[in-house]
Amino acid sequence: MAALLTEAAKAPSGPVRRIYENLGLLLGGKAAAGLISLVYVVAAARILGPEQYGVLVLVNYFAMLVGGLIAFPGWHAIVRYGVQPAETDHAKLIRLLRFAGAIELAAGVAAVVVAALAVPLVGPLLGWSADAQALAVPYCFAVLATVRATPGGYLQILRRFDLLALHNLVTPVMRLLGTLIIIFFDLGLTAFLVAWLLAALVEGASLWIAAAYLARRHMLDEPLLGAVADARREHEGLGRFMLTANADIMLGDLTGRLTPLIVGAMLGPAAAGLYSIAHRATIVISQPAQMLGQAAYAELARLAAGGGAGRAIRQALGRCLGIALATALPLLVILAFFSREIAVLIGGQAFAGAASVMLWLTLARVVAMTGPPTSAALIAIGRPGLSVTANMIAGLGLMPLLPLFTRFAGLVGAGYHALLQAVVAAGLLGFALWRVTDRPQ
Repeated sequence: MAALLTEAAKAPSGPVRRIYENLGLLLGGKAAAGLISLVYVVAAARILGPEQYGVLVLVNYFAMLVGGLIAFPGWHAIVRYGVQPAETDHAKLIRLLRFAGAIELAAGVAAVVVAALAVPLVGPLLGWSADAQALAVPYCFAVLATVRATPGGYLQILRRFDLLALHNLVTPVMRLLGTLIIIFFDLGLTAFLVAWLLAALVEGASLWIAAAYLARRHMLDEPLLGAVADARREHEGLGRFMLTANADIMLGDLTGRLTPLIVGAMLGPAAAGLYSIAHRATIVISQPAQMLGQAAYAELARLAAGGGAGRAIRQALGRCLGIALATALPLLVILAFFSREIAVLIGGQAFAGAASVMLWLTLARVVAMTGPPTSAALIAIGRPGLSVTANMIAGLGLMPLLPLFTRFAGLVGAGYHALLQAVVAAGLLGFALWRVTDRPQ
């Protein structure tokens, strides 16, 4: 990490330096969150065992999947259309925030209802018992954890990545506290679901509270609450941009949330538990990529809004990706040679089978590191449709192959499938960005 930030500090490009300053803040919070998460995952896996742990993660993935499909995050639009009003026209910015926030909140409520109604249909397919299905219905309120894109986008406009980094700690800390209570009172699956639900609710509410506090200080001349006006009248292309950017986010999250559910449906909750442990071990590679996309987007949007040439955007992104991939190599080596030991360390001997898929997930994560930053660049220059198309082909287009892979190769087939998706997505996104930026300026 120190080498990454030192290299970034030497970068001649202002946007690259700012991107890595943002990334450094996010990674600091995420590193702490990762360590805390490891503690509660180890405890949950050892207390519950593969099957019940599999039920826990499947219920959570199901709620997050429905939230991702129906919820309507608008942080890309807030950053793209709100950067200049944040400095010169607070009334225009607050109207944009109200518009995006109202849509996001309404979609979030709808997602909770749909998820609760779908539990009796989906539960039997995933091997949930009647008790697990009964617990899954109230857990659908965890969808509200995803309803926080509007305040998140506003914090990015203010460049308060320090608060976004702190927010990364909310869920791990809450889950850890819940786990300690569970250990003390010798509780089980029901208690874990309650603890994870409370963590999700606090995660969603805390970011809204932080953004509201800052907005009071930043926009003293404008009331935060008021009538919701159609902001599309003030921002040309806002509606279409929100739809395509939201579709891109949805498709980007869909694969990660749908894959464990398919594994559970094909191989049972225990296999889903093993897959989740392998995923947890390799997430140390994929999460920095997601944060790099988040950290880069605001600066790339500013570069594009200021008339930045495609060459400048391509060079800034290329340098960021080069540094990020270099830092991932040591993790690749560790996970490749010590996958069994890591799986046993996290979940105990019962989870040793997770090693078979861990190597392939590791390779997939390294390749997929290029995806979020490249998508951010395409969205920043106003071409979110290209990112949507690439992610749709690699995600939904290849998803029907996953049941076949798992049927003939078992759990390791999910790793083969993940690597295939990563290679296709990286190739399509890279080609799209090169085409749109390789034009005379």
